[in-house]
Order: sequence, then C-alpha cells, then structure tokens
Amino acid sequence: MDKRMVQVAVAGVGGWGKNLARNYFQIPDCALTHICDLDERKLDQMRRLLPGTRTTARFEDLLEDRDLDALVIATPAPTHYPLVKAALKAGKDVYVEKPFVLFAMEAQELIKLAEHEGRILMVGHLLLYHPVIGRIKQMIDTNELGDIHYIYNQRVNLGAVRGDENALWSFAPHDISVILHLLGLEPTDVTARGQSYLQPGIEDVVFVTLNFNQRSMAHIHVSWLDPHKIRKVTIVGNKRMVVFDDLESTEKLKIYDKSAQHTTDYNTFAEYITLRFGDITIPHVKVDEPLQLECQHFLDCVRERRRPLTDGRDGLRVVKVLEAAQRSLEKNGAPVSIAQTF
Repeated sequence: MDKRMVQVAVAGVGGWGKNLARNYFQIPDCALTHICDLDERKLDQMRRLLPGTRTTARFEDLLEDRDLDALVIATPAPTHYPLVKAALKAGKDVYVEKPFVLFAMEAQELIKLAEHEGRILMVGHLLLYHPVIGRIKQMIDTNELGDIHYIYNQRVNLGAVRGDENALWSFAPHDISVILHLLGLEPTDVTARGQSYLQPGIEDVVFVTLNFNQRSMAHIHVSWLDPHKIRKVTIVGNKRMVVFDDLESTEKLKIYDKSAQHTTDYNTFAEYITLRFGDITIPHVKVDEPLQLECQHFLDCVRERRRPLTDGRDGLRVVKVLEAAQRSLEKNGAPVSIAQTF
C-alpha cells in the first residue's frame, strides 16, 4: 500500500515533547512541519535539532494551517482540554500525551466532539505499544497464566520532581493503562494514600489499589522520592506468574511456572494447598522502541481512518481511575467508587 505523507505539528517540546518531535521528524512517511512552544529557548533548540521545521509560539498558527493533518499535544496537563478541543474543532486529528485530561466529564466531551467531527483522537499511553506488554496480553487472553489473581506495579526513582502535578498524575497513568488493558476490565472502586514531603499539597509518593468484581486486584506504587529506580510489573495467575522489568536491557520478561492450587482429596492443610515450582523461562521478545511504534500507529490511524489502540475511550477509562484515586487521596484513603467520578 502506498503510504500518503502525513503532515504533523508538535505543540509543547518540554522533556517528553522533544522525544515526540524527534520521532515524527525521523519517520519516513511523516512531515513534521511545525513546532509550537511558548519558550523561545526551546524553539531555538528545536531549530538546531530538526532543521527545516517551522517554529511558532502561536498555537493558532497550527489551527489555521489547512495543509496540516494532525496535531501532537504534549503541553502541561491542565492545557490538554482546551487545546484538544480547539484542534478537533479546527478539523485536525489529535494525539495528546497522558494524562488525557483532568476530569472524566472533559474526556467524554472530547470523545463526542471527535466522533462528531470525524477526527482521530489518540492518547499517549506508551506502554500499551511495548512489545513485552503485547506478549503478556496474548498470554492472558490465551489463558496461559490462568485466572489473574493480582497485579502490582512499581514506578519509582529519585528525581523528576514535578511542581504542576503529583506523582499520581505524573507516573500512574502508565500503570493504570497497562492494568486495564491486560485485564480487559474496569475497577469497581479505588483507594489511594500518599504524602507530600517536598512540596505542600503535591504528593511525592502514592499507593493505589484497584479492586475488580471478579476478585482480581491491582496495586500501584509511584514515587519520585525513592532510593531505587524501578519500572516493574508483576502478574500472578493461578497457572503461571510473569514479571516485566523494563529496566532490564535484554531479559525484560520472565515467566515463572509456579502456582499454588487446591487439591480435592485432603486430610491436612498441607495436602489441601499444593505448591508447584517449575522452570523460569526468559522468552526472546524483539523490543523495538515503543515510542516509535506509538508514533507510527498514530500516523497509520490518521492515514487509514481507523480507531487507535489507545483512543479517547481508553483515555477516559484511565482518567476515571485517576480522578477516583485523587478523591481517595483527599479522603485519606477512603474507597471511591468509579461511578462516583461523574
């Protein structure tokens, strides 16, 4: 199939926006035509790194360019709602970085607007494009792990302290999106507790628990105030268990052929619970750069007019959990039903 060149602009070239701009600049079937940012120093840097790309401090320049197919929005989270809304109304397809927006009602409005305008709306849930997550999802869907008992994620390090959002909104969207994707379920309720040690009112460390009707549960630990740097997902099923360690250079996925199961004929507790210790398998998974895969997916969806894997509805599911977790934080860990986010 002949690939049509897609014209793209990136708005917001801070820490992550620079990476998005670099990828769209390098992809052959994409023309990165504009870079937009309010910081002139960042625009100067982009002119040197991405020669030939026009720069502007006016977001309106992007909306008014009729040749521009799509906007990539990587600005601070509070600006996502108005910028995405304006872009959709201007007839542009939109990719927006996580978190999608700050309120579920805003997400719903943008989803309806995109559908009304016939526009592609994609949210930057990067880990869903990671080949290892794809492999784990396949294992769950084919019942290789059995029933999933629980999942726990750790995303911690020392540094990357944010002043405009807490660790929940900065880090947890990655983990929430992975959990919901792997389980194919939405939680019934959420609890969260955290503390602000470095800046008043901005939690540096947060612990989140998601509960599901089918008795599965998930736990998330996020922090930028921790001696370790950890990016790990552990999934415990009744047949097998898996660990995804994204900081491992080659052995990112380990499958543990271990389980604990009931036996039907028993006289003692020890005989009733059977522990099985099998091999640890480290399968080869070709790991391309997830960000490049994500960017290419957006371009393909724009070109072929198909729904992205991480569309607006996927973004809404994650925002509902984030909003419930934030309310639980404010209630000192009281459970918050997902239904109460509306």
